[in-house]
Amino acid sequence: MSSSDGSPLAGLASSGVEALIERLRDEGVASGRAEAERIVAEARRQAADIVQEAQVQAEEAQRQAREEAQRTRAAGEEALRVAMRDTVLKMKGHLSTRFSEEVRRLVAADMAQEAFLERLILEVAGRARREAGMGDAPRLEILLPPGVVALDELRRRPEELREGSLSHFVLSVADSLLRDGVSFGTAADLTGGIRIRLHEGEIQVDLTPERVAEVLLEHLHPRFRAILEGTVK
Repeated sequence: MSSSDGSPLAGLASSGVEALIERLRDEGVASGRAEAERIVAEARRQAADIVQEAQVQAEEAQRQAREEAQRTRAAGEEALRVAMRDTVLKMKGHLSTRFSEEVRRLVAADMAQEAFLERLILEVAGRARREAGMGDAPRLEILLPPGVVALDELRRRPEELREGSLSHFVLSVADSLLRDGVSFGTAADLTGGIRIRLHEGEIQVDLTPERVAEVLLEHLHPRFRAILEGTVK
């Protein structure tokens, strides 16, 4: 079967080709639009995933930063607390040392005064006299530093005595105290204060600046520390 350009068959074929082209075009456009929409949707999903991941990472970074800041602050507070504690302890130790030094200085200054030693000797002798009145008084010997008293020498050379000196005082009271069982002597190792001997040396008590300061500090240190605890915390 044949046909010419103007035959009905040719027109039908031409119409079919156009319809096919139109259908293919429509399908291509629809397919392209669908693909474009798919690509856009995929891009949006990926973008949302990226944003979400970035947000998670940012929140994690913020959490780590907060934890690090807390650790840093806690470490700083602990370091400050330890530094303050050490400072307070150092201050208390320094004040306690200065307090002890001042007590020792004051005791040494007082006991270096001859008037003080005279009162001390009289107090010790008075105690011996009171015990003598009870009928059971021990022999008591008061030892002084070398050079303060040498009774025999002083009696032989009284003109060398300076009135008001400790040696002069000892010489003036020696005879009366001797009747009460109190005698005087010297101790080579004494540099200050006096030493008391009882029962022919069986009992010995030092009333030296060092020993008196130690006794005072045993009583004063707890009170001083209590004051420090109340004022330096």
